[in-house]
Amino acid sequence: MLIMAQDRLKTALLAIAALGLTAGLALWAAGRADLATMAWSVGVIPVLAALVAEIIRSLARQEVGLDIVAALSMSAALVFGETLAAAVVALMYSGGTFLESFAQGRAQHEMSALLSRVARTATLYRNSRLTQVPLDDIAPGDLLLIKQGEVAPVDGTLASGNAMLDQSALTGESLPVRLSQGADVMSGATNAGEAFDLRATRRAADSTYAGIVRLVRAAQNSRAPMARLADRYSLLFLGVTVALATAAWWFTGDPIRAVAVLVVATPCPLILAVPVALVAGLSHAARFGVLIKGAKPLEAMARIRTLIVDKTGTLTDGRPRIVAVHATGEMPEDRVLYLAAALDQFSQHPVAQAVVAAARAKGATLPVPTDVVETPGEGVTGTVDGRAVVVGGTGYVAARSGSAAWDMAAQEPGAVLVAVAVDGQPAGWLVMSDSLRAGIGDLLAGLREQGIARIVLATGDRHAVAMAVSRGLSLDAVHADLTPDQKVLLVLSERLNGPVMMVGDGVNDAPALAAADVGVAMGARGAAASAEAADVVLLVDHLDRLLPGLMVARGARRIALESVVAGIGLSVMGMIAAALGYLTPVQGALLQEAIDIAVILNALRALTLNAGKFAGAN
Repeated sequence: MLIMAQDRLKTALLAIAALGLTAGLALWAAGRADLATMAWSVGVIPVLAALVAEIIRSLARQEVGLDIVAALSMSAALVFGETLAAAVVALMYSGGTFLESFAQGRAQHEMSALLSRVARTATLYRNSRLTQVPLDDIAPGDLLLIKQGEVAPVDGTLASGNAMLDQSALTGESLPVRLSQGADVMSGATNAGEAFDLRATRRAADSTYAGIVRLVRAAQNSRAPMARLADRYSLLFLGVTVALATAAWWFTGDPIRAVAVLVVATPCPLILAVPVALVAGLSHAARFGVLIKGAKPLEAMARIRTLIVDKTGTLTDGRPRIVAVHATGEMPEDRVLYLAAALDQFSQHPVAQAVVAAARAKGATLPVPTDVVETPGEGVTGTVDGRAVVVGGTGYVAARSGSAAWDMAAQEPGAVLVAVAVDGQPAGWLVMSDSLRAGIGDLLAGLREQGIARIVLATGDRHAVAMAVSRGLSLDAVHADLTPDQKVLLVLSERLNGPVMMVGDGVNDAPALAAADVGVAMGARGAAASAEAADVVLLVDHLDRLLPGLMVARGARRIALESVVAGIGLSVMGMIAAALGYLTPVQGALLQEAIDIAVILNALRALTLNAGKFAGAN
């Protein structure tokens, strides 16, 4: 409501200034110079009054900006009878603030789109009937109907058939994805196909989309160090402006030259270019599923020199996958997988779920096992198609089958063996591994092209596992067997080489993410603690989104600096020309208006930054 009221005030002041200037010009053309002067003054006074009130509020917050120059120029122009110049400055200032608000609104479009998608109600199956309920009434386990075109209101699993989901607002993926029954569905995804049933796994307040909304709101309320630096530079620019205006009056005895100098300096690109460019960068990064929590981390991201990457769930998929199936007897390998997967349906262990997923991916229709007994973390026993099956760790299966055949199985560092026994005899084993994410090598090369000088792997896994996983990658160092505290110490030590970015996804990574100059969390499947501690959240489970995020951050900062340097340079040249008598107050006002418009339009280029192969994401 406050933002809307401020926008209405800016619109009203712009209308008053434009009406006063237009009416004054019409009266002046009609030969009524006295009435023209009055009209111009009437158009200036409300803008000047609002400006003075804003300056007082800023001083109360111990903030000093270049709004003071605008107030001085309008006041001086009125005092010395340059009412037309004052009217132009009033229109320029009110138009500049209006244009800045419009530009920031345009720049925040992608982030605002996230907020506008928040659902208010959901369709719930209750007592064999469909009921519309508030989101707060949804509990884990509830069954919801998601109609075509609706947004999933909570995190859940697909409870019926297949579904086609548009996740572009969350992940930047331009094409809808097809999910099968049992797949995870993120809140905020839009149903792009037929209606489907969703089994809620989290309450609305704890779901992915609610967390994203909280992060977006926090990001919109932040300020960057560059913006605060601009405020400090504005004091220097204010001093230079007043000194030059005073000198021009002192040496020439003409107060109009001082007015012209003040007019050319109003307002300064420092207070326009930086916020517009950085907010545009935040919005542009959100298109690729990279949520940067504010202007401060975006600017810090642009200066990163060292990258520290966690292994499990970050450099690797974090999900075990079957890389090989071995049979010890005459039983075919597919049959070994079939029996193991059928029994593992009753286990929630990640390895067991990976075995089930692998069998289903091969088209297997799994029977329901009987007499199932699970020893959590060790294995499962039961009956499948009338045969006694044991699945689990080698020690667990050996103890129940009387065989040690798996002790001779070759095992790569980081791999996990799942032994299978059928009717008391060894049947084979499955080799599970957490593999590297696809395209990691290209990603690291791209990051180095963007100025990352040092890339370090940090993991709590054994050294042999870390070395095996990182073999062939362009890494500068590998640190293994790290505790959370040791990861923090590693971040602090690497900061001696320059600003550090830490990427992780687990609870154990949260302290290191908080200690880094920029912490990046894998938000799609990562722990909530890491997402809260991080400065940047990758909303899609693809580490390669880090590259476009970095490219956008660096591009936005570069554009902000370009705008400031060009704008200040042109303003100083105009001020010198005004001090030497080459510009009248009216001409100076028109010149500065052109400079400000050019600066804002240049800052908006951050919305169209090229992010390589991701440039076409929606």
